[in-house]
Amino acid sequence: MRLRKKNKQTSTPLINGIHSEAIDIRDIESLQYTFGTIKVATNDFSEENKLGAGGFGAVYKGKLGDGREVAVKRLAKNSGQGDIEFKNEVLLVAKLQHRNLVRLLGFGIEGSERLLIYEYMSNASLDKFLFDPIKRMFLDWETRYCIIKDVAKGLLYLHEDSCLRIIHRDMKASNVLLDAKMNAKIADFGMARLFKPEETHGNTLRIVGTYGYMAPEYAKHGHFSVKSDVFSFGVLVLEMITGQKNSSFQNGEDMENLLSFAWESWKNETGPNMIDPTLKTGPGSLRNILRSIHIGLLCVQENVNDRPTMGKVGLMLNSLSIMLPTPSKPAFYMRPNISEARPRSSQLSINDVSISEISPR
Repeated sequence: MRLRKKNKQTSTPLINGIHSEAIDIRDIESLQYTFGTIKVATNDFSEENKLGAGGFGAVYKGKLGDGREVAVKRLAKNSGQGDIEFKNEVLLVAKLQHRNLVRLLGFGIEGSERLLIYEYMSNASLDKFLFDPIKRMFLDWETRYCIIKDVAKGLLYLHEDSCLRIIHRDMKASNVLLDAKMNAKIADFGMARLFKPEETHGNTLRIVGTYGYMAPEYAKHGHFSVKSDVFSFGVLVLEMITGQKNSSFQNGEDMENLLSFAWESWKNETGPNMIDPTLKTGPGSLRNILRSIHIGLLCVQENVNDRPTMGKVGLMLNSLSIMLPTPSKPAFYMRPNISEARPRSSQLSINDVSISEISPR
């Protein structure tokens, strides 16, 4: 497989098994930064510049020579991906242009080093606000609802409006970043799978993702589709309302499953009991919150076909006049025994750390 030089074409490269457009070498060169440039920008990847770390590597704040602030992801060195495959994937992600997706600005390669350069989001990730007892007081309902709608728009673009159908596979609060105005953007496409528009689902023996957000058909059997992202989105919506993580939800002194609690609250018409107490709710916002609980429950239903598409979710979020169907019992389950929860060949994260696929995609 070769990069296409000027006026010369070759076979289209494969990304995640999908043929992408032939890549112009000039496009690649315009996105590539030298390792030295990024090293200087991040003060040699200093601890002071470190923004966080996860299963894919660490992220550092940097400042380029032109004054732009960036976030640099230094990937783990065992990704197994070759230079050309890495560049191909970088170029494809860089071409995803949507106001609710974190923009990839470039990349760097030197030896086994792989660097991804993203736009810098000054308010970091949603989980830093939502699950902090002090900071979440800055998230009033209007702000939370705007974030929910921003994430829905970003997922709709990935599922239906981009050149390929893209399944994120790791939708969670820590992968939603916030800019200075608290606008939300989806980040981290390290686990994303790409499909042709006519394709709807896939299977894998290597389960990747984060406990608490994974759809049951994916966690148990490796089946994933756009409806897997819808399930994760539904969990996120319910977390936005309660201010608590699904994986460690607590009702008073009792540890409980967030989805089961939300289901019982909706069924018994006690929805106000699950609202984050830091939220000040008036009659208008209360109606909106209860409707959002309903939408979240529609997204986390056991039956994949019962879950709405992100297009339908967007309509439900933006129009109070649309009647919502009755949700069926959600796919809730308590923390599984790891040996029973996944195939032997898969890797599942039971905390908030993502685990990537071991083999090249």
